[in-house]
Amino acid sequence: MEPIKKKLTTASGKPYAENENSQTIGPRGPILLQDFILHEKMAHFNRERIPERVVHAKGSGAYGTLTITHDITKYTRAKVFSEIGKETRTFLRFSTVGGEKGSADTERDPRGFALKFYTEDGNWDLVGNNTPVFFIKDPKKFGDFIHTQKRDPYTNCKSPTMMWDFWSLNPESLHQVTILMSDRGTPYGYRHMDGFGSHTFSFINNDNERFYVKFHFKTQQGIKNFTDEEASDMRSKNPDFAQHDLLSHIDNGDFPKWDLKIQVMPEAKAATYHINPFDLTKVWPHGDYPLIDVGVLELNENPDNYFAHVEQAAFAPAHVIDGIGYSPDKMLQGRILSYPDAQRYRLGANYEQIPVNRCPFMVSNYQRDGQMRVDGNGGKNPNYFPNSFDDIHADPSYKEPAWDVNAQVADWYDRNAEGENDHYTQPGNLYRLMSDESKKDLIKNIVHAMSGIAGPKKDEITNRQLCHWFRADIGLGMAVAQGLQLDLSETMKHMPA
Repeated sequence: MEPIKKKLTTASGKPYAENENSQTIGPRGPILLQDFILHEKMAHFNRERIPERVVHAKGSGAYGTLTITHDITKYTRAKVFSEIGKETRTFLRFSTVGGEKGSADTERDPRGFALKFYTEDGNWDLVGNNTPVFFIKDPKKFGDFIHTQKRDPYTNCKSPTMMWDFWSLNPESLHQVTILMSDRGTPYGYRHMDGFGSHTFSFINNDNERFYVKFHFKTQQGIKNFTDEEASDMRSKNPDFAQHDLLSHIDNGDFPKWDLKIQVMPEAKAATYHINPFDLTKVWPHGDYPLIDVGVLELNENPDNYFAHVEQAAFAPAHVIDGIGYSPDKMLQGRILSYPDAQRYRLGANYEQIPVNRCPFMVSNYQRDGQMRVDGNGGKNPNYFPNSFDDIHADPSYKEPAWDVNAQVADWYDRNAEGENDHYTQPGNLYRLMSDESKKDLIKNIVHAMSGIAGPKKDEITNRQLCHWFRADIGLGMAVAQGLQLDLSETMKHMPA
């Protein structure tokens, strides 16, 4: 039996016969205004591109499953973790951070690791990176930082001078910069890197106890990175290397997997811990809070259309579920506002009705109208609350325990005040843990990157950043100074006292 042939139609469903030739007055005459098909095709073509993400513009994504292998219900009542063997469908989008949509996959850059879990209590978005820390710890600085990773307003080119000027003026960035300048800054695609929730979140259990938690996804494929030279070479050979690598392995049934692990801190410990547990530029040492096994994440389904799924995927750390909450992490608090706002700008107020973003379970609220409302808009049901006509109610069992803020005074506190200003111990420890080969690559990459600093402030910026390397580790600072071929007698002036 032959398959039924589909008729070619307009967007409104009208079949039409001519899709290649415009209607004209004679074979060489002008086009008629009435050729609506021409208008529809051109008008839609002109609108095919939605605004690209301000950050994380270029990405790859796939669907998969989180399978729970260990019991953590003493920490959280979240249904996604409710029993061993439970499976939850998920969508994971990887990305580079600073580049545009057409940039190369192997640029030296952090990598986004954004997860959407489709749970029966709503969608849970865990929007992290392939690093456990970040460059800054206050959201007021985010726009300024990202501007330095984009294009210079005068030259319209990327500017090492802007980057290092900002980093040298913000020593809190040193931990992340150290990771970025290592070979972890150029991972071998997406399958061979770890992922992190990065922020500190809350767990809330059935007894309404709060714990603070960090999420870790450890790749089962093993860590694998490009060297700087290999990454540069791949940029010219295949700028879409990571996309091809992920797509082809899933198509071939070689499904990438990550082990989900957590660190858990009792709420009472947070106030006395020697590190600010809500500082995104710091990690919790595993000796204090070891990794706890939770489950396995597997990616096993490529989207059938890149734009519909990967490009329109919208993630927001604001999207948590019962049993998972926020923390006083300042960067997290800022992203709770900024990420949904960015998605409304990019995709519209009803972006959560797009299939990749839509909760597959019940959704009940009083949001109405707006562009691209496609779910019936609530029909004839009331659009206000409370009302006398429907049975939607606020369930008090989902209420979270209150935070004790200890009657703190509202003010603009210096994020790097005394007690919050150790920017050097953790990056120094990271350097000292590296193998000799990794140290050599780190130094080489730093020297290569800092060699791009130019202009009348070159020496000032270079020496200021050099001081940070010295404070992290004397040997590291000396090696960078030598690599930059600086006058060591002058360099010694910038060594910490």
